[in-house]
Amino acid sequence: MNLYTINTGHFRLDGGAMFGVVPKTMWNKINPADENNMCPWAMRSLLVEAGNRLVLIDNGIGNKQDEKFFGHYYLHGPDTLDKSLAKYGFTRDDITDVFLTHLHFDHCGGSFEWNTAKDRFRPAFKNAHFWSNEKHWNHAIKPNVREKASFLSENILPIQESGQLKFLNEGESLFEGFNVYWANGHTESQMIPVVDYKGTQVVFCADVAPSVGHIRPSWVMAYDIRPLDSMKERELVMNTAAEKKQILFFEHDPVHECATLIQTEKGPAVERTFRLEEY
Repeated sequence: MNLYTINTGHFRLDGGAMFGVVPKTMWNKINPADENNMCPWAMRSLLVEAGNRLVLIDNGIGNKQDEKFFGHYYLHGPDTLDKSLAKYGFTRDDITDVFLTHLHFDHCGGSFEWNTAKDRFRPAFKNAHFWSNEKHWNHAIKPNVREKASFLSENILPIQESGQLKFLNEGESLFEGFNVYWANGHTESQMIPVVDYKGTQVVFCADVAPSVGHIRPSWVMAYDIRPLDSMKERELVMNTAAEKKQILFFEHDPVHECATLIQTEKGPAVERTFRLEEY
């Protein structure tokens, strides 16, 4: 099993939305906001090479929306999906599976792109299956008012129309060494990959814990639809990571890719942070 960090770019989100009820005097020390209260965040995917399968976990925001939409999120930085894949000798056509933790736009927006004429969408990964689950899919195509702005039909419906969509059932593994933890606090049936790697496991945290700052159970995003469930789920993930010496892989932390935890009297705490390639 080989793992590669795939950086698809950076964007900005409101600090209050990302840290919920936590006072700005606390979270601003971790991820300083600009004059508009916006903080920088990564869109960091993970590429899993296992035998003849090449699995991309999430794929960033994509490029289908208009200038007004992107103007809300201040895209910045030199990273792109294609550049990151090329760094390791891969292209999008090599991807066999695209595993989508959930269908919010910053996690699945790169699944499809405009064709040359810009009159229809085409798969950005023409040889891949796209993995979701039936509960989350049904939740996303009929979104509640809270999440309506995050579930964009142009990101979601073309996946099904392409014939490349597959569903994973709860309790199933994608393949041996690629297990899935299901979480319902942030959104319905979010899937968190747990991948065997170098004698331990890498937990792709997605939005159970977007950054190092979110390892605290009470630092819950305002985006979460069930915040009390988010706290319980995060507590379980962090305690397990500390106990089993798992590697936490952060999708949105603008600085830290990975961390290991230790157990303290106050609960799990960061032991060290590092890039995945340094492990």
